[in-house]
Amino acid sequence: MEIFIQQLLNGLVLGGIYGLVALGLTLVFGILEVPNFAHGAFYMIGAFVSYLLMTSLGINYWVAMLGSAIAVALLSVLAERLVFNPLRGATLLHPMVAAIGLLLFLQAGAQVLWGADFRRMPTPYGGIVHVFGAVAPVQRLLIVAAAFILMLVLHLFLTRTTTGSSIVAMAQNREGASLMGIDATRVSMLTFAISGVLVAVAATLFAPIALVFPAMGDLVVLKAFVIIILGGMGSVPGAIVGGLIIGMAEAFAAFYLSTDYKDIVAFVLLVAILSVRPQGLFGRGGH
Repeated sequence: MEIFIQQLLNGLVLGGIYGLVALGLTLVFGILEVPNFAHGAFYMIGAFVSYLLMTSLGINYWVAMLGSAIAVALLSVLAERLVFNPLRGATLLHPMVAAIGLLLFLQAGAQVLWGADFRRMPTPYGGIVHVFGAVAPVQRLLIVAAAFILMLVLHLFLTRTTTGSSIVAMAQNREGASLMGIDATRVSMLTFAISGVLVAVAATLFAPIALVFPAMGDLVVLKAFVIIILGGMGSVPGAIVGGLIIGMAEAFAAFYLSTDYKDIVAFVLLVAILSVRPQGLFGRGGH
């Protein structure tokens, strides 16, 4: 039973992180209808900013997380203004290539600035607690709590506020929302900013139990793409549920099968579910 609880916790940790990254990705997809491949680079930069604020300036973990969220939100808005907005009328291929170019540019820039070394982010929460007989590091419990609180806050924002409703409306029908008087430019910038905040927080939460390096976002964002396809492109509930499914599947596969196969599980699940339900679990626009 203790082993099951341990893997359940590991699954919740991974699901929480994947869910946050996928949420930002699916919000942007809903507005742009273009997969933002640079999202992995934003994740990496979020981790590096927090790491440098903590190690170089001695800033508190939570303040460093806030600083990282602001920095990545600004970078995301800048990317929307300078890279994606000018290509809004172009064919699908152009913004996709631009997103890949931005990803490579940011990764190369990070390597020039900070090197290719693997770094470990310090955490003020290094203790352990016992949960139903299982050993649970405090940082992992923190990830689960923070990730799901943030998801709940985002859900309430999107469903209970006028601004959130305008984002949902724009994601569902851009032309219709514009005709209703919703400012497309403002909504796009705000969506990118929220996406940046989510991915920076996810990176700062996960970095103390992982490693910080320039290519750290590649596999995470690849799995986030799997999650938003699995949950339904543009679906917020789909991103949360998909994140949990992939996180749980990986955690249990790593223990009961082998850690060699855990990164393959997401793609096997994707093929299995899409063969039964091609539109994903929640379908398009299932907000």
